[in-house]
Amino acid sequence: MKFSQQHLDELNLLVQFDISSAATGIKVHSEAGEAIQAAAKRLYDKGLCTLPDGGYLTDEGIEMAENADRILRVLTA
Repeated sequence: MKFSQQHLDELNLLVQFDISSAATGIKVHSEAGEAIQAAAKRLYDKGLCTLPDGGYLTDEGIEMAENADRILRVLTA
């Protein structure tokens, strides 16, 4: 199985969250591209963030964002 473009959009959005602070969220504005808005909605549908346009990461979302961050750091090293 390969990462689809939708997976990549979701991963890119996950790494936008500040994982050092659970009190920091993000807001995907209506001016953002359709792919990013759809990625935010999918993360919400999967229970990884609190709002369809971002919000805060859930506990599982924090874990996934940490994993995405680790993958990105290894691949860019």
